[in-house]
Amino acid sequence: FLSRSAPEIDFEIKLLLETLFFKFNSDFRDYSLASIRRRLGVAQARMGFSSISRLQDQLLNDPSVFDTLLQYLTVPTSEMFRDPSYFLALRKEVFPNLATYSSLKIWIAGCSTGEELYSIAILLDEEGLLSRSILYATDINPRSLKAAESGTYRLDYLAKFTANYQKSGGRRAFSDYYQVAGDHAIFQGRLREKVVFADHSLATDSVFAEVQLVSCRNVLIYFNRPLQDRAFRLFRDSLSYRGFLGIGSKESMRFSAVGQDFEDFLPREKIYRKRAVA
Repeated sequence: FLSRSAPEIDFEIKLLLETLFFKFNSDFRDYSLASIRRRLGVAQARMGFSSISRLQDQLLNDPSVFDTLLQYLTVPTSEMFRDPSYFLALRKEVFPNLATYSSLKIWIAGCSTGEELYSIAILLDEEGLLSRSILYATDINPRSLKAAESGTYRLDYLAKFTANYQKSGGRRAFSDYYQVAGDHAIFQGRLREKVVFADHSLATDSVFAEVQLVSCRNVLIYFNRPLQDRAFRLFRDSLSYRGFLGIGSKESMRFSAVGQDFEDFLPREKIYRKRAVA
């Protein structure tokens, strides 16, 4: 990026994003420009292109480049029970409400490589709710979805995962949930027996199910305001009567166009509840 002016770079980025939308049906046009600049800068350098325009040319001539680029644009990074107080709040305050339903549907939006999915599945299991739940785990990155479905994580992540689990009120030995194979841990298949993995974009796709809980954390920070509002509308329209929404610790509904449709439930943990319609 150093040899080009900011307006030139932003123009090239705009053209590239239009290419991704019209040729690959992947819409990053309303992602935060600062985030997109940063991610494309890394992609350009590591993929060996002298400019964004060269990268765009290669995309047009070799569609296989898209899969590599997508890994830089989505940046699948997470950890199990990240922000343990959020999961403790789900366990103590949200799940007792959900336990009144005969069956549950939960949407983990932007599930990345599955860490949050397995965290919620473990909570449901410990609260006796997993057997009557269906979990929808969605993301725009097929490679991340495949990793999530495998339930396989490097062993050197497990110390952090275990500490988070314990802080979230874990009731068992965390090792009860996985088996060790070489330098990886494979989480129990029963944790994903009730999971539906699906490609879904908050930028372009619509509501696909009625759910009682939506958990979408550390995704909206990469969207601009119009795209955040679109996502919040999807969540509102997906949630059943008095359903719950959890978002990331650095995210907010304060200025959302649909903020009035939710009430604070546990504001410190960024957990909201859909208002009753008069």
